[in-house]
Amino acid sequence: MVTREDFESYLIRLGVEVEEVADGMWALRSEDSPTPVVVHYAPPVAILRLKVMDLPPDADDVRFAPLYRRLLELNATDIVHGSYGIEGNDLILSDALDVETLDFPELRNSFESLVFAATTHLPGLAELVPVAHEG
Repeated sequence: MVTREDFESYLIRLGVEVEEVADGMWALRSEDSPTPVVVHYAPPVAILRLKVMDLPPDADDVRFAPLYRRLLELNATDIVHGSYGIEGNDLILSDALDVETLDFPELRNSFESLVFAATTHLPGLAELVPVAHEG
């Protein structure tokens, strides 16, 4: 099993800014991502999460149907590691890795996949988010 110390050394090897924000939790900042990837070492898994964008608080499932459909399509066809999800008013990408067999290349691939997906998908996804109408 990958120890916490091993895991932290993997994070440092990624070559990005690493900040421990809580015990066993780090924020990883890279030039390629506008928001940090939050990584949590919580055996038996390591969880990676990246906030992609805010969603309007008045989310109406009917108006958001095109966005939901596109997220499901991307989960099925474009996402190598992890998946899109909605938590509160946040659109997130997340992945869970088994720390029993985790190695550095697997962690790096997960991190890079999340950042790449978020940066390449964001423009198209933002177009599908309905804007609240005033008045």
